Amino acid sequence: MIENVVEERLNMSEHAKDYAVKRIRTFIFCTAGMAGLLFGLDQGVISGALPFITKEWQLSSQLQEWVVSSMMLGAAAGALFAAFLSANLGRKRSLLVGAFLFIVGSLGSGLAINVSMLVGFRLLLGIAVGIASYTAPLYLAEMAPKESRGKVISGYQLMVTVGILAAFLSDTAFSYSGSWRWMLVIIAIPAFVLICSVFRLPDSPRWLASKGRLNEANRVLQSLHTSKKIAEAEFVDIQEALKEKQAGWALFKANKNVRRAVFLGVMLQAMQQFTGLNIIMYYSPKILSLAGFSSTEDQMIGTVINGLVFVLATFIAVDMVDKSGRKPALKIGFFVMAISMFILGLCLHVLESGNTIWFIPYLSASMAMLCIAGFAMSAGPVVWILCSEIQPLKSRDFGIACSTMTNWISCTIIGASFLTLVDTLGSSVTFWLYGVLNVIFIFLTIYFIPETKNVSLEQIEKNLMRGEKLKNIGC
Repeated sequence: MIENVVEERLNMSEHAKDYAVKRIRTFIFCTAGMAGLLFGLDQGVISGALPFITKEWQLSSQLQEWVVSSMMLGAAAGALFAAFLSANLGRKRSLLVGAFLFIVGSLGSGLAINVSMLVGFRLLLGIAVGIASYTAPLYLAEMAPKESRGKVISGYQLMVTVGILAAFLSDTAFSYSGSWRWMLVIIAIPAFVLICSVFRLPDSPRWLASKGRLNEANRVLQSLHTSKKIAEAEFVDIQEALKEKQAGWALFKANKNVRRAVFLGVMLQAMQQFTGLNIIMYYSPKILSLAGFSSTEDQMIGTVINGLVFVLATFIAVDMVDKSGRKPALKIGFFVMAISMFILGLCLHVLESGNTIWFIPYLSASMAMLCIAGFAMSAGPVVWILCSEIQPLKSRDFGIACSTMTNWISCTIIGASFLTLVDTLGSSVTFWLYGVLNVIFIFLTIYFIPETKNVSLEQIEKNLMRGEKLKNIGC
């Protein structure tokens, strides 16, 4: 595909060249975005399916936590597996493997005959999600121009939220018949579409160059730029970054600056998960039940509204992240989430004390939506953007594997502990705890997180390797 595009452009007018570049970039971004769609579908689907699975199999709180968190545990393993796949087979083939596992995991989950089988296939789905969450943002960061890199990766996160909303809508449609198996099986359809699309993707020029396939890397870069001069300059920067002799784990051990980048990525992903947002998404019906919405229909409608808020608020990030920057979005988002968690905890405290003031359930639901909005406009997309930007080329696979694995280990802890925390501490104290964590994250953002808008990956790497403070590597 790429060879044909480059050859066709030799005799094109400037307008035609511009159109060809836009066409191939759009195809790349949309196809990689479909991995985000599947990521979101598998994140969101269990929220609506869990009440019906629990009722049919009489699951305890601990078994419910395992059904939810098994996917996250698999995703942590999937992130490590994706690092091996991505480094050795390339970003494109990694996406193909992930799409295949999405199909097998979805069909197996829907056909499960007991909870053990369901957890097993949820683990397999988790591996697929781990591959998608690792590979797609990395691939997009390496394919996008520096001026719109944040918008492109935010667009991927937007597709994640669209997937979550689509899962909520699908769950609601099937909830009237209680068909939780169809909720899980239907995800195989977009996974099949993804497989068909990925075959036409080009490989990342940075991965090709790292494997010594310089001519192929140069051809891909030529297809991604209307200006031959810009493509050649980027090619020179990539070659310069590859002069580092060590790579991966060896480079991590030998170079303290690489260790700083890896630890920053790990911190970012832990911060994203310990905002507490995923407990609202995974346990949305449960939280609405705590807030006083007792009917299944009310809980499902509320869950869909939460998904819609998630999608709409992500548009804010898509619009602002390359204009206002990454750090302002994070600070505002953590502040909004802290306030909403404190007020939600207060509302639940009032309800637990037996007070039946009519507006408290609606205020609780509103605070859950506000928390979702705060996350969607900030930590949701921005953490994935930063983690794809801050790692040096020769240790990028290793660094992103560490941060992505941290994301899913943290997510597993959150998913596996929420109901236990509610049973032990009470719902109000649980949400206050997450509110305090969000306040801490504001200060971590101020003192450690860099601003990377409009800075090339290679320039970020140069600043890092010079020993600049982490918060200054985007300068």
